[in-house]
Amino acid sequence: MSNGVSRRVFLAGIGTHGDVLPIIALGSALKERGYQVYLAAPAPFEALSVRAGLSFHAIGTDMDFERVVRQSALWRPIRGATTMLEAVTEAIEPTYRWLEAEARPGDRLVASTLALGARVAQERLGLSLTTLHLMPMLVESRFAPPRLPGLPLPRLLPAGWRHAIGRGADRFVLGPAALPPLNAFRARLGLAPVKRLRHWWHSPERVLLAVPDWYAPPQADWPAQIIQLGFPLADLFGDTPDLSPDLAAFLRAGPAPLAFTYGSAMAGAHGFFATAVALCRRTGRRGLLVAGRPDEIPADLAPGIMHVPYAPLSRLLPDCAAVIHHGGVGTVAQALAAGCPQLIVPVAFDHADEAERVVRLGVGASMGRWRFTPRRAARVVEDLVGSRTVASACRKAQMLMRAESGIVTMCEAIFGSHHRLA
Repeated sequence: MSNGVSRRVFLAGIGTHGDVLPIIALGSALKERGYQVYLAAPAPFEALSVRAGLSFHAIGTDMDFERVVRQSALWRPIRGATTMLEAVTEAIEPTYRWLEAEARPGDRLVASTLALGARVAQERLGLSLTTLHLMPMLVESRFAPPRLPGLPLPRLLPAGWRHAIGRGADRFVLGPAALPPLNAFRARLGLAPVKRLRHWWHSPERVLLAVPDWYAPPQADWPAQIIQLGFPLADLFGDTPDLSPDLAAFLRAGPAPLAFTYGSAMAGAHGFFATAVALCRRTGRRGLLVAGRPDEIPADLAPGIMHVPYAPLSRLLPDCAAVIHHGGVGTVAQALAAGCPQLIVPVAFDHADEAERVVRLGVGASMGRWRFTPRRAARVVEDLVGSRTVASACRKAQMLMRAESGIVTMCEAIFGSHHRLA
């Protein structure tokens, strides 16, 4: 960079592991390039950020984070969006005040979708902001509207109608949850009110959509400032970058198991993991249950079934027959990179939209939560694992994944290709 241009980068990430780990991975890559990186994120991510060598500022406390993710309403298709946005608005002022105190004009700012305080800081403090969207449903389109949670609209319904229903979700779900506290804070800063959250949360300067075009084809009515990138695979920045010795031994000890995960923060997954155990028993397959909350796991697991609190999926999934999961975009991407078939059981947020895209690619299947029973799931899993067509589609997706590097292209999109890593 030329003399006089700041080499300081401020990153803001609000959410759970799937939202924050890509921000940490980006910070690590920028630090390797010689930038001074400052990260604000929920308090539980401090240790992971420090391990990556980043300066960390906590948004809220560990107890605040646990209080939010423990709410059962968070994991409901429609109520989950309201509950999530109510929690997100609590982080607006702390994020803004951090930037107000630490950042200055000329510094770069990159913020995840839900770091709304960074978007306010762009307007009020004149900071240069790049918005990072990690899932395609965050970008509206009249031509290819994303699948919204709790609204299983038939694909035969005209796209314009489905888009109009999505606009209704803005008016009756998203707006009432987010706009009153957001606009109250903006009023105190002398800023005009926001009318539509899903329009305003795009930085007018630059928006990075971190999903490739073969997964989410670009649409003519997307904002012009969107730059589409590859998936930012970031699992090695999670709780541990390696498989535990016990897990590595388990994988070597028999046939490829089925892997089951319901996300890093999911509460109320008892039924999912109970069905997972019964599914393994029914198919005679080994199983691996990945869950950070041991109270979600059935007691006295049978031989051939193992529970681990965390495992980096890039190390795990290449040795698995299939992965059965909630539909988080990070898990989807890791399965694509591993060439691993996937069965998605959507819960909330973008899960149903990701499931639809996975099915369209031919690399997996989807089942509703209430249809996810041992008998039905066993039939679907066996069909996936035994299908040559699915195996071929998985290999094709894996080759596409190998041809891209989401974190590298993200850095290049923000700062230019001349800062490519060695």
